[in-house]
Amino acid sequence: MAVDMKKFGFRIRTRGGSVVDNLAIQGRDLAEAERKLRQVYHHCVVLETRELQETAAGDSSDLEGIISLIADENRREN
Repeated sequence: MAVDMKKFGFRIRTRGGSVVDNLAIQGRDLAEAERKLRQVYHHCVVLETRELQETAAGDSSDLEGIISLIADENRREN
């Protein structure tokens, strides 16, 4: 049984006072995504939350996709 995962975007202020934009975290719902966020950023303040939409081309933050883009760029330069 496949679980429907969504991606949520966060803008936070860390406990040190720095603002971090464009954090993308997957979760079944907002509560799960925020729980995962707080495991990494202890005592942060959530400034903004939004549900991110998948693009027609797929997930642009896919690690394998990013590596492929970098490898293709390196091949063109050489």
